[in-house]
Amino acid sequence: MSPKQQRGEATVELLLDAALRVYGDAGEQGLTVSAVTRASGVSLGSLYHHFGSIDGLVDALLLRWLERLLGEMVTALERSRTARTGVRALVRAYLAFVREHPDAGRLLHSSRADRLGMTRAEQLRDAQEARLTPLADWVQRHVDKGELAPLSLPLIESLVLGPVVGAARRWLTLGDIDLDEAARVLPERIWRSVRAGER
Repeated sequence: MSPKQQRGEATVELLLDAALRVYGDAGEQGLTVSAVTRASGVSLGSLYHHFGSIDGLVDALLLRWLERLLGEMVTALERSRTARTGVRALVRAYLAFVREHPDAGRLLHSSRADRLGMTRAEQLRDAQEARLTPLADWVQRHVDKGELAPLSLPLIESLVLGPVVGAARRWLTLGDIDLDEAARVLPERIWRSVRAGER
C-alpha cells in the first residue's frame, strides 16, 4: 500500500471514529458535517472526497459496526458444538456487544439504521455476505442434524434475534432491562422456540 493510500485509510478511520463520538454525544440531529470535521480535525473536502456526503459517512459507519457485530456473532457460533449452546452464545455475544459499544448499539438500533435496512436490504445483505453465509450454514447444519426446527432461515433468524434486538433496544433507549438477566433468561426461552420437535 502506498503512503497516499495509507493516509487515505487513516483519514477514513479518523472520520468514522469522530462520527461515532459525535453521534454518541449529540445524537442523530447533532451528526453534521461541521461537527464531524471539527471532532476529527479532517477537512470538509476530505470528508466529501471519501464519503460523498454526511449520509455516505453515516451509512459507512453503520456498515462498519454491523460488520463488527456480525463478526462477533459468527465467532460465538463457531465456538459452539450444539444448536442449543450456539443460541446461548449468539444471544450473549449480541448483548455483550451492545453493552461494550453502546453508542454503536444506539446507531445500529436507530431509526436511520431501520430506514437503511428497509430501503437497501438486499444491498446490505450482499455487502455482508461473507459474514451472513457462515450464519446461514450454521443454521442449515443444525437443521440437518435434527437439532433446529425445519423452518426457513429468515424465520429462525427472526425467532432468535427478534427478542434480543428488542431487549437491546429497550436497554439502549429506556434502560429498563437488566442485560445480565436478559443474557440468563433469553437463551433458553429462544431455544424453546427454535428447537426441533416444538409445535
